[in-house]
Amino acid sequence: MSEATERPGPGQAPDPDAWERACAEDLAAENTRRRATGGPGEQPGSAAEELRRLVEAVAGKVTDRLPLAGAAAQGAVREIVETAKAAALPVIERNPQVFDHLAAAGSELLAAYRAAVTGQEARWTRDEPAHEPPAPRAESGEPREGEAKSGGSERIDLD
Repeated sequence: MSEATERPGPGQAPDPDAWERACAEDLAAENTRRRATGGPGEQPGSAAEELRRLVEAVAGKVTDRLPLAGAAAQGAVREIVETAKAAALPVIERNPQVFDHLAAAGSELLAAYRAAVTGQEARWTRDEPAHEPPAPRAESGEPREGEAKSGGSERIDLD
């Protein structure tokens, strides 16, 4: 019988420390694995390196799905994948800094988006009214309520 399916026999009590021991064993195995790889999972490389890995992974997934297609389709898809890789990989290798800058710009855009959404959500939860646009000026050219009359310019209607 394997450990996973072992059950105590009749008259035997289950081991009260079995769960604790199993968790300790799993934790020790995970710590050993992390020490062997240098940290919690793979450490990300530069943006260009990550993009290169993404291109390789996508190409691999596309070609793995080919057994479902016919022979002619398989050849065409493989050719397209290889052409795309041949076009993308040299660009990535020649311009790695560009991809680092694009990744940083993407992070900044995401931070700006989060700030905007957080601010809007805060207004929604406080039930604040949306900012209303200013009322249009009256035809008389008089300033709107609360607006000071400007010093040296006035609107001239040419119609």
